[in-house]
Amino acid sequence: MSNEETKEVAASTPEEAPKKKSFISESRLEMLIAIFLGVTAVLTAWATWIGSLHGGNQATNYAQSNNAAADANSMYNEASQSLVQDMMTWNVITEYKFDLALAELKNDTTQTQMIEEKIEQVIADSCTEEFQDAIEWAFDQKEDVTPFMKEGYVDSYYKEAQEKYDESQALLEEGKQDNKNGDTYNLVTVIYSLVLFLLGIVGIFKNIPNRFIVFVVAVILMIIAMVYMFTIPMPTGFSLGNFF
Repeated sequence: MSNEETKEVAASTPEEAPKKKSFISESRLEMLIAIFLGVTAVLTAWATWIGSLHGGNQATNYAQSNNAAADANSMYNEASQSLVQDMMTWNVITEYKFDLALAELKNDTTQTQMIEEKIEQVIADSCTEEFQDAIEWAFDQKEDVTPFMKEGYVDSYYKEAQEKYDESQALLEEGKQDNKNGDTYNLVTVIYSLVLFLLGIVGIFKNIPNRFIVFVVAVILMIIAMVYMFTIPMPTGFSLGNFF
């Protein structure tokens, strides 16, 4: 083989053949890293802000729940006092009813009329409409019963207090949910921080394939965090318009 033929063969070897350009060049990879760093930074700020809003709602709901519980306790005490007072009034009416029965046995018309007027006066001055209805119900019964035996009547004293207590419990549950949502947003923020860390250390790897692997892992984590974040409810009453 001549010298010229040897040179031609040598020139056709892979070492001297022109290399193909890789799709992921260093400049492209750096540009993608810069873009995803910016996106991740924005998402991290968003998750931190929304998490803080959930924390604020949690504190507000807990405070309102405590206030409602205190109001409910106060209402329960007032209802108990009203119940005791109505029981005492009923005892007075019962005594008058006993005196009325004696007067009727004696056919004492004047005494009977006077006692009936006393009973009517006590009912008019000391009884609410609900208590008057319960008294009429008791008077209409053949057995010797009290107004407090009427179904649901005693519970009616505590109706408003129970409603306030239910309101307190509902606010407490909302506060617990806000606390849970806030903790979840904190977890999302941690994942975004990990993404920022991975994107930040890509440059220490010399080989582009290694850089690309770390970059892909970071992007996958970012996507997982985004999907997870969008499944978390926004704070109650949240609207961007409220902040402008």
